[in-house]
Amino acid sequence: MNAALPILALFTLLALALGLSARRGHDMGLEGWAVGSRGFGPILVFLLLAGEIYTTFTFLGASGFSYGSGAPAYYIIAYGALAYVLGYFLLPAVWRVGQAHKLVSQPDLFAHQFDSPALGVLVAIVDILALIPYLVLQLTGLGIIVSLSSYGAIDKAVAIWIGATIVTLYIVASGVRGSAWTSVVKDIMILAIVVFLGLYLPYHLYGGIGAMFTRINAAKPGFLVFPASGQSIWWFATTVLLTSLGFFMWPHSLGACFTARSASVFRKNAIALPLYQLILLFVYFVGFAAVLTVPGLKGAATNLALFKIVIAQFPPWFVGLVGAVGILTALVPGSLIAMTAATLTARNLYGLARPGAKDDEIVNVAKILVPVIMLIAVYFTLSGSSTIVSLLLVGYSFVTQLFPPLVASFFPQTGVTKQGAIAGITAGVLVSAWLTFTGQSVGKLMPFLPQAIKDFNVGIIALVLNIVIMFAVSALTARKAVPAPQG
Repeated sequence: MNAALPILALFTLLALALGLSARRGHDMGLEGWAVGSRGFGPILVFLLLAGEIYTTFTFLGASGFSYGSGAPAYYIIAYGALAYVLGYFLLPAVWRVGQAHKLVSQPDLFAHQFDSPALGVLVAIVDILALIPYLVLQLTGLGIIVSLSSYGAIDKAVAIWIGATIVTLYIVASGVRGSAWTSVVKDIMILAIVVFLGLYLPYHLYGGIGAMFTRINAAKPGFLVFPASGQSIWWFATTVLLTSLGFFMWPHSLGACFTARSASVFRKNAIALPLYQLILLFVYFVGFAAVLTVPGLKGAATNLALFKIVIAQFPPWFVGLVGAVGILTALVPGSLIAMTAATLTARNLYGLARPGAKDDEIVNVAKILVPVIMLIAVYFTLSGSSTIVSLLLVGYSFVTQLFPPLVASFFPQTGVTKQGAIAGITAGVLVSAWLTFTGQSVGKLMPFLPQAIKDFNVGIIALVLNIVIMFAVSALTARKAVPAPQG
């Protein structure tokens, strides 16, 4: 048995123990289970938001993207920082509405703001369609991390089943508190491991960070700058815009707003969380360090860059520590995603079908749905369905469509009606799906445009169409709602 296995087992059991013990002394009714009885302070909200944001995609994807694409990977560090600026103004407003009306899910917020249960159902459906592939991503990353860090001793499928079981157990038992307390260990470990790797590897292998970039630039000219077309600076700018608008539109991210004890929590976090983005720099350094050291990774294999270089440079016990961090980056967001999907299914779909259902019944249904949702995610993870892969690409585009009507709901003077919000979201989601599944781009659709515009992220089309339709339908429906003048 290699030294990595007991370390992986220890931290997996620690995550389970933390998750199960988090419920001690707390009510696990609907509010206690889903939003922590609205009693989280700045530190727990910080850890909860960070737990949702820094996932296996960040751990494997950021290093893999920098390894495979170079400069375009910088968008990952940019969009989060911009999103926190938006969050400084948006999240306190969301919290105040949630606190006043005891909301527990994102669809609750939309249904309340527009006085429309139908809009709440639409938002719940959009959320579920986006969340399932996001959960699949976490389980897929978990399988890769455990298989690599155990040197193949643990099969991917076995790791996925174990991870799904652990998440199910502590979410059913402790709800959002389980995720928050597991985030404490995850954030401490990821900070220590990633900073160490990001500094040690460039200095050990190249003699310094500057020397590393000099050698990469000499070996691969142009790799460290944006290309003239394709993933150009215009692609970067529009991708940062779209993803920053959608950043807090993920239902598990927006749902975290309802856990705080005061609005000031979000302003404090908006100041601190951009500093946390700096951790991504060290993830990038690991990916860049692997460019010349572990050459030849192509396509999806680029996501293995971090573990390939760690396995090549360190003993098994240290590989086990890195694997343990990776496991936590899958378990924490995976648990939040599963809980959120179960909560909004129970509250906003089942609850609508049974309007007389009490909170105890809703939370029991949600707890029953957690293992069901995990089983669905495990099935798609193990089947490797191409449909899920495509749906994952469209997930961010889906949730970004919720941004315009949400902002408009806080400004009644915009005149956006519930009919306009429903029409805009529907159009945006359908166009996003079509653009993604057919592999369209702005350049393909409109080849006559200047190159800069052709490089725009194609999601811009769906978002602009959403906004135009939202205001057009709102104008029509508002006009119809005005009573005819008496003659």
